[in-house]
Amino acid sequence: MPNDPDDIPCWQRIDARLTTSGKLSPADPERLRALGVRHVINLALTDSPGALANEAALLAEAGIAYSHIPVPFDAPDEAHFAAFSETMAAAAEVPVHVHCILNWRVSAFVYRWNRQVRGMPEDEARDLLQVQWDPAQSDHKDAPAWARFIDDPR
Repeated sequence: MPNDPDDIPCWQRIDARLTTSGKLSPADPERLRALGVRHVINLALTDSPGALANEAALLAEAGIAYSHIPVPFDAPDEAHFAAFSETMAAAAEVPVHVHCILNWRVSAFVYRWNRQVRGMPEDEARDLLQVQWDPAQSDHKDAPAWARFIDDPR
């Protein structure tokens, strides 16, 4: 198996099945396939700066299933998390890559999923979150919405 890429923005390996990152480039679907990824979940909006045009088609050409759950950065909600959890469950045990633009949306979603679905200890899940971003420590204008989303009061 090839090594994890060090040039995909904000790349993070969560475990043997799950990887995350920021935005993808046109070459990344083939690279993900070579890593064994069989399903990609995109949490970014299609008009987010740097979003990959024709992502679904490029992933299909690489033989990778694709799910798009567009999450507005200023308004993550429970419906988004439910769709994410359902998509992860439907992917069963296949290798999954989840991305957005900066891996901030993804890190928050994966934090909740690790805690609420996988039952991961809070400190372990928080350590993984903080590799990318910690909404409770951020001065970004939308950080309070994300702190609430992960149930971490500021």
